[in-house]
Amino acid sequence: MKKSTVRITIVLIILLVAAVGGYAYLANRSRSVTEEASMTNAEKVLSRDLSYDYPATPKELLKYYNEIQKCLYNENCSDSQIEELTVKARELYDAELLANNELEVHIASLKAEIKDYKDHKRVISAVSVAASTNVDFFEEDGFQFARIYCGYNITEGSVTKQARHIFLLRRDENRRWKIYGWDSADHVNLQ
Repeated sequence: MKKSTVRITIVLIILLVAAVGGYAYLANRSRSVTEEASMTNAEKVLSRDLSYDYPATPKELLKYYNEIQKCLYNENCSDSQIEELTVKARELYDAELLANNELEVHIASLKAEIKDYKDHKRVISAVSVAASTNVDFFEEDGFQFARIYCGYNITEGSVTKQARHIFLLRRDENRRWKIYGWDSADHVNLQ
């Protein structure tokens, strides 16, 4: 082989290695920037501004409410995050429910319930909100109400149990659906 051919080959190999190394460096650098910029589920839920992006339907409202619940019960939230998530959930509550549920008492009981979940290694493994076509709308005492089913799979260790709830929503003066209350589906007589 000629010396010039060997030199050209070596230069091409060096350029190829430099290009591959540069690409690998830049790809890894952008991945770490993306990882730093990613938010936890709790931060995503808390970042939603309900004054501009309020859930429009009963189903959307329950989906967002359950995102909050999953953050509270499944993630390792700090006390301040628990308080912020509780305040965010209360933005979805009807005025009557808020009047019967003091914030400090609500946070204290919620923290105790979350601790119990953590102590027993329980998580909300799945949530199922009824289809929009299965929402029961009705009027009573001049108010519009919506009744909607929600199922939860609660996993404790290797055992999964189902909890079924019926949520009652009431439309407020701003035409926003608010959580008026809920109960176990076993306790609700729908007739």
